[in-house]
Amino acid sequence: MILRNNFYTITALQQGAGNINASLELNVRHVIFEGHFPGQPVVPGVCMVQIIQELLETATGSSLQLKTADQIKFLSMVDPRETTGLSAAVSYITDDGSIKATATLSKDQTVCLKMKAVFVVVGC
Repeated sequence: MILRNNFYTITALQQGAGNINASLELNVRHVIFEGHFPGQPVVPGVCMVQIIQELLETATGSSLQLKTADQIKFLSMVDPRETTGLSAAVSYITDDGSIKATATLSKDQTVCLKMKAVFVVVGC
């Protein structure tokens, strides 16, 4: 876990068979916002993808690596000064050592990230 409990915290988590729903709280004082961007902080897209990966790691109990991303769409910027709460919804299936996932990250009713990706289990 690179970002969890530092860049963001999970305030609520629901897991079912192949589904994750989480409420997240961003750390507006995180050092990353000093450089991305000074005076106008924005959550980096790579951090949004990492959050999804970390949620999948929590649900599966495995270390994962992004293998392919057929679709990653960044639909709305997240300014942590205006919105610190995010919602994540992930559905996934495990298929021969890989995890196929469809996910969204939203602020209020606005979708910020939509993605379809395949993750692979790494290490033991």
